Amino acid sequence: MPVQSIVESITDLTTCRADAWYWMRRVNSTDKSNRAKPGVNHARFIALLCLLGGGSLLGIKMNLAKVAGDLGLSALALLAWSIVGAALMLLVLAGVRRRALPINRRTFEYYVVSGLIGVAGPSLIFFAAIPHIGASFVALIVTSPPLLTYIGALAVGLERFQTSRALGVTAALSGTAFLAAQHLSAPEGKPLWLALVLIGPVLLAAGNLYRTLRWPEGTSPSTLAPGMLVAAAIILLCTGLLPGFSLAVPLDSTKPLLLIAMQALVFAGFYLFLFHLQKAGGPVLLSLLGSVGAVVGVPIAILVQNEAPPGGLFVSATLIAVGIALVTLGHSRALTKNTSV
Repeated sequence: MPVQSIVESITDLTTCRADAWYWMRRVNSTDKSNRAKPGVNHARFIALLCLLGGGSLLGIKMNLAKVAGDLGLSALALLAWSIVGAALMLLVLAGVRRRALPINRRTFEYYVVSGLIGVAGPSLIFFAAIPHIGASFVALIVTSPPLLTYIGALAVGLERFQTSRALGVTAALSGTAFLAAQHLSAPEGKPLWLALVLIGPVLLAAGNLYRTLRWPEGTSPSTLAPGMLVAAAIILLCTGLLPGFSLAVPLDSTKPLLLIAMQALVFAGFYLFLFHLQKAGGPVLLSLLGSVGAVVGVPIAILVQNEAPPGGLFVSATLIAVGIALVTLGHSRALTKNTSV
């Protein structure tokens, strides 16, 4: 065989092997990418499910709180006994699943601090304000934690700056600010209650960041949620012993007890969703629970409880909806990027 033919054969063989190696690497890379997609899609689905489920229960919770006044229940009594009931429900659930609550110095701190700033404090403020400024208004005010949470998450390194997410939280906050301005300009506006209710979102944002930063290692949402509610229940029951507060429940009718049972069930479901969303979506996506709660709670307050629509409702709701879409989109992109690396 001529030398030239041998050289050409060797060249062709080398080229074929190089091409084969190239395509094998492409196929392997594609397979890895395809294998990553189910994980990304699953995480997106869980986060979205928890966001929608928890936000819906939040909107319902706000409207149930308004019914308490008509039944002779104080805001503290409804909140305290509902939290007690929710804590018992989650403790039973953890027992059925054979998951004991971790009790040590770290988890004790976690239960007490998150119970105070994430449950007892903001919930008592919102429940007390609802009879004065309405469930629909409070439901919309609860949409304001995203910007505070996002700024805090950026400051402590939990989040990287993303333009879409920054625009999203800004849009949601703009909707809340517009709503507050409309309330202050109304003749029946109550600036003192408005100022008080605005403290609630600050506590919620602090709670969102705290639970993420101090999440005890090796613990699950189904064990942390009941521990936090037990701590919140103890705080609220102790508050009821102070002068000027009451934990009394009218017993001349079954309606107050039924309302407490319903609210306890809503609380239990809400905080289960909250902790799973905290783990799957992070503090910023978690803070959008209030925005979803407003989308659900405001129509219920207007259509079922016959509240007058808050001024600027359409503009505020539109900005909030845009904010949800942008922040959720930014979270999905982050999940895709992290999984593909």
